[in-house]
Formats: sequence, structure tokens, C-alpha cells
Amino acid sequence: MSLVELSRHMHGYEAEIIRGRLEAAGIGAVCFDSGVNIVEGAGIALPARVMVLDEDLAEAKAILAEDVAL
Repeated sequence: MSLVELSRHMHGYEAEIIRGRLEAAGIGAVCFDSGVNIVEGAGIALPARVMVLDEDLAEAKAILAEDVAL
């Protein structure tokens, strides 16, 4: 079991929303670097990353694709 990157976001709150959506669907997810940026959207900002287990990646992508289609 290893963590893989599902998505990157310049705003930490976007990553946290996605993490919550996945957890509501029963998929464990964590956010890396969501609280690093003091000034959101700064040119030197690190993107927040949503990470899931490798075996959950396909299902997580499918859930996000469904949400975009709505």
C-alpha cells in the first residue's frame, strides 16, 4: 500500500473539499501541503496535493469525474 497523488490545487481549501468528498464516499484521503502557503495564490506557492492509496486511485478519479459532470 502506497500513497499516490490524485490532484494538485493552488488553494488548500480546494484540496480539503476534495478530501472530504472522497471520505464521504468511503475512500481515505489526505492532503499534503494544504497549510503551507501563507498567502494563497502567491507565485511561489506550493500546490496542495490530495493523496489516496494506490488501490483507490481509479475509484477516486471516477468519483471526481461524476462530480464534474453534475
